[in-house]
Amino acid sequence: MRIAIVTESFLPNLNGVTTSVCRVLECLRDGGHEVVVIAPRPAPSSWAGYPVHAVASVPVRQFPVGLPTGEVEALLRRFAPDVVHVASPFVLGASALGAAARLGVPSVAVYQTDMPSYLGQHAPRALGRGAATAAWRWVRRVHDLADLTLAPSSAALAELEAHGIPRVRGWARGVDAATFRPEWRTDAGTRALRRSLAPSGEVLVGYVGRLAPEKELHRFASLAGLPGVRVVIVGDGPSRADDSALLGAAGLDVVLLGRREGDDLARAYAALDVFAHTGTRETFGQTLQEAAATSLPVVAPARGGPLDLVDHSRTGLLFDPDDPAALREAVAHLAGDRTKREAMGAAGRLRVEGRSWSALTDELVGHYESVRRAAVPAA
Repeated sequence: MRIAIVTESFLPNLNGVTTSVCRVLECLRDGGHEVVVIAPRPAPSSWAGYPVHAVASVPVRQFPVGLPTGEVEALLRRFAPDVVHVASPFVLGASALGAAARLGVPSVAVYQTDMPSYLGQHAPRALGRGAATAAWRWVRRVHDLADLTLAPSSAALAELEAHGIPRVRGWARGVDAATFRPEWRTDAGTRALRRSLAPSGEVLVGYVGRLAPEKELHRFASLAGLPGVRVVIVGDGPSRADDSALLGAAGLDVVLLGRREGDDLARAYAALDVFAHTGTRETFGQTLQEAAATSLPVVAPARGGPLDLVDHSRTGLLFDPDDPAALREAVAHLAGDRTKREAMGAAGRLRVEGRSWSALTDELVGHYESVRRAAVPAA
């Protein structure tokens, strides 16, 4: 099959959208498909053996936003794909969906970023509510152009349907259980990292991800003064300085490790005792799966994507994000019970082992084929 993937985010920017696109590309390559990638500049010239066309972009909060120029339609016309896959469409993706419709090419839109909530959060109350409402109107307009929209979780699926998004089906995310695995705990580099982070045997509670306002890392301040607990934050982003200052002022024992990739990221997970996520706007939560694959118990808000990923009291704990004390209580519960941490971690690993990117990509190709069949006129 000839597939054009148009993504709002790509390397060198690391986030959930980039990660899922890269894993899908690797699996499509293994399946023998022909693919072209269109992404905002800067971007590598190729990935997984496929050409990457970088289009003009402008920076917004350290994030390159692709511009909706005629370049996208020209690239699609030249490649003549069987299907257009648009990852997290908003600006560049909207342009691609419009071009696909004009060219008569079936399209699949993968919903992944809760942009209305982000816009609502970053503006004063009344203005924020207006921005969120306007954003949902735009999201409906964009996704109405797609032949099929794929939602990553039951919460995202319900929200899209509630806002009138048509033709929505579920499609989750895979996890690289070969890279993220509990065996990293015996690695010399992991042991050295843990010694440096927990010299007195502290329980390490960690977060991995982008440092941005929507991740709500301020919630970690509630852990200040929790005996024997140190917070480890892995990642980078526009809120790094603000988050560091806020958590430090709260008296939290916290270490910021910065951005890590590949084996270094796997070691960072494996050095932890508990994985904690604080954001309430996640449509999925890929790092929660990576933590589970490393046999870590996961603590996350009982809202959005984590509802599908954390089996409460079995693979981790879901906390009420509206209760200021709930995160602290959940972490304290696990910090004081190593046996429970290990049991939850083992259950989490078992739960994600079958969620390979290969299996999820096969499912995705099935969605491609369904929109292709629907586009063929009846004889």
